[in-house]
Amino acid sequence: MRRDTGWWLLIAPAFLLLTLVYIAPIAQVLAISVMEPSPGLGNYERLFTSESVQRVIVTTLRICIITTAIALLLGYGLAYVIALATERARRWWLLAVLVPLWISVLVRAFAWVTLLRRQGVINEGLIAAGVITEPLALVWNETGIVIGMVHYMVPYAVLPMLAAMREVDPRLLAAARGMGASRGFAFSRVFLPLSMPGVIAAGVLVFIFSLGFYITPALLGGGRTLMVAEWIKLQILDLLRWGLGAMMATVLVLAILATLVVFSRLVNLRRLFGGGA
Repeated sequence: MRRDTGWWLLIAPAFLLLTLVYIAPIAQVLAISVMEPSPGLGNYERLFTSESVQRVIVTTLRICIITTAIALLLGYGLAYVIALATERARRWWLLAVLVPLWISVLVRAFAWVTLLRRQGVINEGLIAAGVITEPLALVWNETGIVIGMVHYMVPYAVLPMLAAMREVDPRLLAAARGMGASRGFAFSRVFLPLSMPGVIAAGVLVFIFSLGFYITPALLGGGRTLMVAEWIKLQILDLLRWGLGAMMATVLVLAILATLVVFSRLVNLRRLFGGGA
């Protein structure tokens, strides 16, 4: 009993700090969502009656799903190469994966605007090569948002998948090849299933992070494609609809928690993200 009390006393300061800086503001946001502009659930009714609210939610989910799928596809290939590389090459590959994380998301977003705009490097290069005759609309739309978000999210997809791949015993692949399996068959029947926990972990991580994106969609979308975070900012700071913005913020938090709960029922998230079995 004393040991349990000692542990509670040890974590009490951290718990109180977490309550003050995280739980209390969320509770305040929840209160605003049901009190402004008048008490009740009127703001939440807009989830079912307002086409603009529904459009923002559908757009956000569509972009997040596309971003997650592309980031997983690119990240899996990159993680596979890193996992099979020599120790020296692996260090350089990991450095290349981690460097983008050290660059400001704002800088990266502006860089993509420069690359993707109608007079940007990509369009000018394609026109000069004769591939296209007119500039492509690569920015200030969903295409630009997805490109920017995928660029940001690929490292977050690589790291969990690489951790799972490093745990796969190479002797299993050698045994499969020794029994006559082709390289593709050994990959699809041995390596891929064993690496799936990392794929699931990466998918959860990328999807949850994507739900709350603000800077990248705001710059690369040009205000024409609104995702949830930018819509919340518009309601609170520009239109002063605190209740409506707080409602969507609450829905966003609940959506993230619901995603974690659903996946925790299907897989052991603690093990996926590096915890104990």
